[in-house]
Amino acid sequence: MTDAERKRTGGGRPGRGLTLADVARALQVSKATVSNAYNRPDQLSAQLRERILSEAAQLGYPGPDPIAATFSRRRAGAIGLVFDDPLTFALVDPAEALFVTGLGDVCEQAGVGLVLIPRGSSDDFVQRAVVDGFVLHCDLDGDTRVDAAIGRRLPVVVVDGPARTGAGHVGIDDRAGAAAAARHLIDLGHRRIAVLALPLQADGRSGPADAMRQRSARFHVIRQRLAGYRDELTATGIDWADVPVVECGPYSREAGYRAAGTLLDGPSRPTALLAASDELALGALLAAAERSIAVPEQLSVVGFDDAPTAAWATPALTTVHQPHYDKGRAAAEQLLKPAGRAETILPTRLVIRGSTSALT
Repeated sequence: MTDAERKRTGGGRPGRGLTLADVARALQVSKATVSNAYNRPDQLSAQLRERILSEAAQLGYPGPDPIAATFSRRRAGAIGLVFDDPLTFALVDPAEALFVTGLGDVCEQAGVGLVLIPRGSSDDFVQRAVVDGFVLHCDLDGDTRVDAAIGRRLPVVVVDGPARTGAGHVGIDDRAGAAAAARHLIDLGHRRIAVLALPLQADGRSGPADAMRQRSARFHVIRQRLAGYRDELTATGIDWADVPVVECGPYSREAGYRAAGTLLDGPSRPTALLAASDELALGALLAAAERSIAVPEQLSVVGFDDAPTAAWATPALTTVHQPHYDKGRAAAEQLLKPAGRAETILPTRLVIRGSTSALT
């Protein structure tokens, strides 16, 4: 900084000591003009904005304080994504990664950032997050983070969990999708069918889930999928109490592998498995292969999700397709609409591949 510039800026020092007012004095323009160069470039000619940015950089001014700018605009320029699952799972699970990609694409197109808020976060974290709204991928009944988000009177969209008053909602008809999977196995002649269930509660439990455990399920998605399986099996005359339901927690492909192994080693081996996700189904395929149980000749397996890994499995997995990427896009688009919240139910369809066949 030259002596003349130092005098014009009141002796301010380079770096964080310089304020927008110091820069305006040094450049002999108004504070509004300097502010527009950073925050409202369309208000200035390209030449004037370039001169201001260039000379401000030479003075050592890094730009407006982003936190102060957020408060002055009353807009953060970001939305918060609240997860039911750990961030590591959300970023590596094939289905979840597609959802986040869809959400992120809309945010990128809108020039909006994405703040990831993990499962272990508290209500206070949600209350303090500097965001313009929330997408809550929260399926757990009574998740107080949903209440905290709605209480901030910001736009809120709940994904997959139960619809809530004061929030938008994006999901699928899990019950109908699961019913289609069960009907497929019934039509193939299967009657000895077992279920690999997603976790029913957030306690990490794994093993057989009796009727009481099923009734106490706190996750909306698995409640709906179990109901869909039950609808079709009981309509065929199968007693639901005779259908083995094994809870796979903590959720992972390995949990599906262990649960399927227990069923396949049992005295009354099922001829078909209804897996409540593709990850559980892929674990089941491995368990069958290790026991030299041929799929689909000796065991049919149906998943749920149609993640990219399903088509590449050996054999390719029959599954219920849901549009994960579109779900992410729909949640972001709904949140960023000024017109308010809505209900969006996306379609599912059964994709038949090589992991199922008629009972012989």
